[in-house]
Amino acid sequence: MRFELEPHNRNVPEDELLADLKRVAGELQKSSVTADEYNERGRFHNTTLTRRFKLPWLKVLKLAGLSQTRNLHISNEELFDNLVDVWRKLGRQPKYQDLTSHISKYSAGTYENRFNGWRKALEAFVVWANEGEAQPGEASSPKKVFGHRTSRNINYRLKFLVMRRDNFKFRITGRSPATDPSVILEVDHIVPWDKGGETVMANLQTLAKKINTGKSNLDMHEANP
Repeated sequence: MRFELEPHNRNVPEDELLADLKRVAGELQKSSVTADEYNERGRFHNTTLTRRFKLPWLKVLKLAGLSQTRNLHISNEELFDNLVDVWRKLGRQPKYQDLTSHISKYSAGTYENRFNGWRKALEAFVVWANEGEAQPGEASSPKKVFGHRTSRNINYRLKFLVMRRDNFKFRITGRSPATDPSVILEVDHIVPWDKGGETVMANLQTLAKKINTGKSNLDMHEANP
């Protein structure tokens, strides 16, 4: 077996980096290139260019004479919802390099460009997520007459908060997608919504999808039939 070092890109001339970016744009027949597209076809990684020029991806595109296209049609809510999915799959805080096309709908560069930095994107996400924290004293017990204070739908923010509280693990067995990719987690009402349970942190739990499907609208506190 022959051992060889991978190419060292630190000393690649800047014009060569930009030329490779323009080459990818030419192959795609596009006036702009996303970070994911470049990573799939380029000789280097998009971070090689952003670090070399000390600029975000959109500014690097401008240096190469390409269009600075931004995903304006993607809302912050959609970007944050995607981070909830990524965080759930990893079972931890995502890192820049984690956001590959296999695990994320959007590249880390998309977040970097939208929020002027990956760290700032995470900070904005945490602010967004924590706005859904349950207030002290929220009740989860059902009422005799079901006049719900909350919607049945569990939004992405609340799902994230519940899964984070449960350490991104199936609350009963402790299984997690981070260690077993076959596990799919869902957030479930402990007291079913149609039996008076509210959509609040205290009445929600993380379950495996198969268990949640089998549980259906059974109350976790009810005696076995």
